[in-house]
Amino acid sequence: MAGLMEFTALELCAGGGGQALGMELAGFGHTGVVEYEAPFCETLRVNRPDWNVLNEDIRNLRGADFRGVDLVAGGVPCPPFSIAGKQLGADDERDMFPAALEIIRQAKPRAVMLENVQGLASAKFSDYRNDLLTSLHRLGYVPEWKVLHASDYGVPQLRPRFILVALKKADAARFRWPAPMVTKVQVGSVLRDLMASRGWRGAEAWSERAAGIAPTIVGGSKKHGGPDLGPTRAKRQWRDLGVDGMGIANEAPDTDFPDNGIPRLTVRMVARIQGFPDSWVFEGKKTNAYRQVGNAFPPPVAKAVGKAILASFSVGKPELVGALALEGRLLEEPTPYRTTCPPKKVPKR
Repeated sequence: MAGLMEFTALELCAGGGGQALGMELAGFGHTGVVEYEAPFCETLRVNRPDWNVLNEDIRNLRGADFRGVDLVAGGVPCPPFSIAGKQLGADDERDMFPAALEIIRQAKPRAVMLENVQGLASAKFSDYRNDLLTSLHRLGYVPEWKVLHASDYGVPQLRPRFILVALKKADAARFRWPAPMVTKVQVGSVLRDLMASRGWRGAEAWSERAAGIAPTIVGGSKKHGGPDLGPTRAKRQWRDLGVDGMGIANEAPDTDFPDNGIPRLTVRMVARIQGFPDSWVFEGKKTNAYRQVGNAFPPPVAKAVGKAILASFSVGKPELVGALALEGRLLEEPTPYRTTCPPKKVPKR
């Protein structure tokens, strides 16, 4: 558990717990961790029995029950803005941003942090983004967004994600995005011990070949077949790293596996690439466990953003700010909100 847990957070759409874990490591204690899928909730409860895990749709959540929480954070479903999800945006029934905004309106947190796929940063969704920023501005926040790459924060994969942070005015003036790490972590060094765990003689040579950054891991959906490492292009990139991306293995390669063979990754290996500690258990069979891992927000990235948010809270605590590597603001001027067109109304529940 992290620090003194001086600040509290409500986690929405928690999935397998990547973002919630990262926020915990940053120093937030959770007053609620909300997830719609029951098997994912079992993962959360097994790993953190003390968390208040709520198995429900956030559209049915009463934000007023969490009034005064310091942070509302969430990885709202990404299909409305992903290429695989046909990028329907607000016309997609899976769009949960309106529900998140209603929770924020009721809970009145000090800070908001929402993440999504890079697609939300595209020109296609400029109007949607502007409506979202305007809604947060009218709720009393100064919001800004940035695309962060997981590989800049100690995670051996690209994984660009759209990150939106919204703070009260005084805190916003102190906020700085977390600075990228100078040294990149590579797949081979991260997975060397796991590849060698069952005696595969080719593990050392494989790790030297896999001296690179992985493509973005995809979690897949319930509608499709078993787990694999993504579309054709991604599989080619995995092949260049010496990985067979056509499926997920039950175990690491053993002594009978050819020295120059092309191994598949296990769920645990993929979890390492996502930045989960080995102690984090994923409940369910392989396909279900892999979905939790593949759809996660990497804990190290969440931790970095969480620490940056906490640093913005640190009035009179310069040592907290000084302990963090921070970079300049994304925007030198205030975010240009469109105030002539009101945001879409969210029905009260």
